[in-house]
Amino acid sequence: MNTFTHGLKRSGLFLLLAGMLIQPGFLQAKKKTTEPVIDTLINSGLLSGLKFRSIGPATTSGRIADFAVNPNNHSEYYVGIASGNIFKTINNGTTWKPVFDKYGSYSIGVVTMDPNNSNVVWAGTGENNHQRALGYGDGVYKTMDGGKSWKNMGLKESRHIGGIVIDPRNSDIVFAAAEGSAWGPGGDRGLYKTTDGGENWKKVLEISENTGVNNVIIDPVEPDIMYATSEQRRRHVHAKINGGPESAIYKSTDGGENWRKLKSGLPSVDMGGMGIAVSPVNHNYVYAIIEAAEDKSGFFRSTDRGESWTKMSSHVSSGQYYNEIYCDPINADKVYSVETRTHFTEDGGKTWTQMGLKDRHVDDHAIWVDPADTNHFMIGGDGGIYESFDAGETYVFKCNLSVTQFYRVQVDNALPFYNVYGGTQDNNTLGGPSQNISKKGVTNADWDPILGGDGFWAQIDPTDPNIVYCEYQYGNLYRYDKKSGEKINIKAREPKGVKAYKWNWNAPLILSHHKNTRLYAGANILLQSDDRGNSWKAISGDLTTGKDRDSFKIMGKYWSVDAVKKHVSTSQFGTIISLAESPFKENLLYVGTDDGLIQISENGGDQWTKHSSFPGIPQYTYVSDLMPSKHNENIIYASFDNRKRDDFKPYILKSADKGKTWTNIAGNLPENGTVHTIEQDFIDPQLLFVGTEFGVFFTKDEGINWVQLKSGIPTIAVRDLTIQKREGDLVAASFGRGFFILDDYSPLRSVTSQMIEKDAQLFPVKDALMYIQKGGKGSMGATYFTAPNPTFGAAFTYYLKEVPKTAKQIRNEKEKELFKAGSYIPQPSWKEMENEAKELAPYLVFVVKDMDGNEVRRITASAKKGINRTHWDLRYQSLSPVKDSEFKPIKKAKSGMLAMPGSYQVEMRMVSNGEYKLLAGAVPFKAVTLNNTTLPAKNRAQLVAFQQKVGKMSRAIQGSTQLNNTYKAKINAIRMALLQTPGAAINLSVKVKELQQEIDAINFLFNGVEARASGEEIPPAQIPISNRIGSIVGAHWASTSGVTQTQKEQFEILKEEFPVALARLHAVAKQMKWLEMELEKTGAP
Repeated sequence: MNTFTHGLKRSGLFLLLAGMLIQPGFLQAKKKTTEPVIDTLINSGLLSGLKFRSIGPATTSGRIADFAVNPNNHSEYYVGIASGNIFKTINNGTTWKPVFDKYGSYSIGVVTMDPNNSNVVWAGTGENNHQRALGYGDGVYKTMDGGKSWKNMGLKESRHIGGIVIDPRNSDIVFAAAEGSAWGPGGDRGLYKTTDGGENWKKVLEISENTGVNNVIIDPVEPDIMYATSEQRRRHVHAKINGGPESAIYKSTDGGENWRKLKSGLPSVDMGGMGIAVSPVNHNYVYAIIEAAEDKSGFFRSTDRGESWTKMSSHVSSGQYYNEIYCDPINADKVYSVETRTHFTEDGGKTWTQMGLKDRHVDDHAIWVDPADTNHFMIGGDGGIYESFDAGETYVFKCNLSVTQFYRVQVDNALPFYNVYGGTQDNNTLGGPSQNISKKGVTNADWDPILGGDGFWAQIDPTDPNIVYCEYQYGNLYRYDKKSGEKINIKAREPKGVKAYKWNWNAPLILSHHKNTRLYAGANILLQSDDRGNSWKAISGDLTTGKDRDSFKIMGKYWSVDAVKKHVSTSQFGTIISLAESPFKENLLYVGTDDGLIQISENGGDQWTKHSSFPGIPQYTYVSDLMPSKHNENIIYASFDNRKRDDFKPYILKSADKGKTWTNIAGNLPENGTVHTIEQDFIDPQLLFVGTEFGVFFTKDEGINWVQLKSGIPTIAVRDLTIQKREGDLVAASFGRGFFILDDYSPLRSVTSQMIEKDAQLFPVKDALMYIQKGGKGSMGATYFTAPNPTFGAAFTYYLKEVPKTAKQIRNEKEKELFKAGSYIPQPSWKEMENEAKELAPYLVFVVKDMDGNEVRRITASAKKGINRTHWDLRYQSLSPVKDSEFKPIKKAKSGMLAMPGSYQVEMRMVSNGEYKLLAGAVPFKAVTLNNTTLPAKNRAQLVAFQQKVGKMSRAIQGSTQLNNTYKAKINAIRMALLQTPGAAINLSVKVKELQQEIDAINFLFNGVEARASGEEIPPAQIPISNRIGSIVGAHWASTSGVTQTQKEQFEILKEEFPVALARLHAVAKQMKWLEMELEKTGAP
């Protein structure tokens, strides 16, 4: 093996962009000289213009963890998303605002509103369960301004917060139930109390390094009485223990200072996950739902504040995912158990009834019941939020919350817009468009749930986008016919006499680069099909270690088979989890396993080479992804995920010799950020992307330095990445906020040390699709979910090293220095102040020209440092005259007709302090028609020529109308002036009247009849000029069809009528000038 290298030491922001800014080998020799440039770029927000675009979907929503409803306004509430941050609504879910997108965690366990101040909300990060697909947190947060800003209040090593309660007598007294890591010991684990609003915490209940507190509640009548539940649990890739002797219920009677274990009537065996609740109607009633060993699980009630308990029934749910109970606000005997299918009891737990489930997703995690009307409630679960107003008979689905958890992503090559597919956590395998031609964007109706269950890998035939392969858990593979909607199960089955295959929950599936009918599927062996899944053959033996999961200690010891829910809801151990095929060499295959092996075959599976030891990687570490290089047959990249042994380091290796030796390329990736996936640019071999537990990063030096792509994407786990090669888009599958697309990431290829030294650069422009966009949302209301399309038109991506400072900025900087030094500050003159006020901030002008150099359009944009983007909407200048009296150079200008398809070029200029300077260009690009019109113009050039003539006349007509309106206002002012002027000649009044009549007549030619009785029809009259021109302009604004005969005829009429009206207007102008001179002689005001 080669010597294992760790790359450079992590040294903060100064090295963050080094890999982008240097050539290979430059770092060691030139490190000191590059750091100031790097620092400048970081401060400039270099990458803000490269922005991810969320495409949803919201059609299935996603896993809800908790509600915090304002007791004084039930339309205002916060929703904690299990792995999608926090959303707030002030209108009962009609609209949502994400309020926790840029903080240190995306996973939420609990949200609690201060009962004394609805603007104060506490959030506990890290899901309050320990199932297989789990996010973790970094402590407790608090907002004091209604979610506008949040502050981390500590307990950063708690990983999972199960509950937060606030003393109703004193909002500074708060308790946090810290479960601790599900995957390892220690950390902030137990029950914590603060008496100063979270500034300091004291552990008031400690059990052990393996057991934390998962629930805490306060007696609603006597707040000094409290209850808490502890839970001993541990999960690893290979195993799970869901309980132990340290799980218990505790009680405090002195405000949480001291605690004692409650035993009477409770199971004396090992217990697992528990839920606990106190009735707000009768605080003597305490309920608990308990998972326990030896069939002792059940639902328990105490009628003496927890001193003794009675088992009411054997009702229980899964402690690792559910076991949450809620007391009814008006009936002491009614309790809700949120679980796979929520149940409720009305007799204290003796009998249970399933909540209505019609048209609703299963797997519930939270419920809020309206205390004013208990028939009204909200349920949150794996499928989002449902609201009922009739006790669960019917439900309203909150269909505008995009928080879907995707495991994987794949794209097809459909035209004109590719589709995105991916498997989700409990919400199907979904496929939908990357964009469409609508102004409103992608809607829920655009998404197709092609397969149910928990979805994972999807593959699409590159030659036929109607053939889609997808799966649900444990390798249940289907071939889906997009055209018909039919699907057939094609899972590989064991031949007679063959031992059962072992499939992972997230079993891998790939489509061959070399034969579009060939599939590979991974169990514990590798299977191959050459006929689209109709038949399969094994091309390997068992490729895993074969290690017995029970040979590993859990929490430091070996556990009996009778341990609480041992290994339940855990994949079989010893399975293939990642799979890849070389794009260069057919039959060169790579397999990664969940027990830490990488197996390589160079002959289609006849022989395999096992690799079990990797530099710096702990043994048995889950191989999260494998990516063969797109440029070199010998290179392979591998990422490893060791989270489930409480190791959150980023592990990513590169081999340049087909796995014989490996080098660490994690570089300066954050220590707390598991790498889930790797992707490589298809043009630049050094441009790599990774999806991590907390976002997307890229490198330009193959891993020495990594840079996070933050714009447009929240703090979120990115489980998979893929590149749509035709469009040059990077597509990300997030685990809790749906899909994201970085449209045209190609500028990243150009980021070099040479580029950043330039004053400016205009990057290559991608060919732009030209079409008429469909209408907007119409009258669908605010709940109608849409995900935005890319900005229509040609995208101009540019880099600016610096933005010139205005005179005021220069003065302010000098004054700050003088003030800091205690020196005299000269005061500017009034003239200097006046000049400063008149000076505009620098701005950019993008000049679009045809290939003959004729200007077509000018686009203005703010001047910003770094890489940014602006757009041309592929239209000519506006048909309307400019009306603004104030000069606003970067105000979005109105547009005219669609430009002529064809070749164009763009150059970038800057206007600064009156100077107009060329910065970059000219960069060529094409405007390409979508060709989606049924009856297109036979000759597009003739169509555009006609539109140009119409546009010229339209501007002239609108200008004439405005001028006549000006005269109309002026003639009224003249009449008032004559009335107030002693001795004014009578003949002037007659002249004014005649002129006013002429102005009205001209207005009639342009605009027709202005006033009529209500409901009265317009009398027969000449068609106004504005109507004729408007009918032509309106028709062509939203069409690329040819000119109709009617439009030609109308234009010919205009060519006759408009000159006549214009001549009369010119005559009025002369008479107005004469009249004003006469008034001047009389001394009129």
